[in-house]
Amino acid sequence: MRRALLFAFALFALPAVQAADLHPFSASYTADWKQLPMSGSAERSLTKNGDGTWTLNFKASMMIASLTETSVIQFDKDTLQPKSYTFERGGLGKAKKINLDFDQTAKKVTGFENKDAVNVPLQSGMLDKSTYQLALQRDVAAGKKSMSYNVVEGTDVDTYDFRVIGPEKVQTKVGSIDAIKVERVRDPTQSKRITQMWFAKDQGGILVALRQVETDGKEYNIMLQDGTVDGKAVKGS
Repeated sequence: MRRALLFAFALFALPAVQAADLHPFSASYTADWKQLPMSGSAERSLTKNGDGTWTLNFKASMMIASLTETSVIQFDKDTLQPKSYTFERGGLGKAKKINLDFDQTAKKVTGFENKDAVNVPLQSGMLDKSTYQLALQRDVAAGKKSMSYNVVEGTDVDTYDFRVIGPEKVQTKVGSIDAIKVERVRDPTQSKRITQMWFAKDQGGILVALRQVETDGKEYNIMLQDGTVDGKAVKGS
């Protein structure tokens, strides 16, 4: 359950983008477990800084659990380059902290995951656990059907694969939204987890819903509560 909750919280991070540009946004979500009397909430924002970088902030809570996550991103020539990433989890199992610096000149990722040092070669296109979500958002909006990302998780590096399933209407807290359904691709012999996401076809392609089923059958659903893109409210029909 802890891993499922963390994945859900992380996917709240998906921001709103259009074409080749980035747009400031804010969004709030609700999360509900089908088998357990648990509910939670999360808030996410993307803002442009004075030096031209972007900051992606995230804060979530569910019962006694809390999670915060921040990425500073350089966006240049239609390319996302992480500059720093911080993550902190408390109140749910073991506490966890991650602090990463992406040195694009030295081509290294350094920092720590709890008490373990991180020193990873920075390969071209490598992202952190928050920035890859922005890349996914942009690729779906650009019409791609399959996506793969090389992600620094801390001391480990993994590949995240996704595929587009097709268009669907989703009933959200702000009304019915035309969306694009996306699914994470996993080796069925290694994991039976299911992760599905729905992104708005319009309104910046904001994440409107998420469904995850764990290997033990526990299922949770995430739904957009309200949001803005470029200061304009996200609305359904």
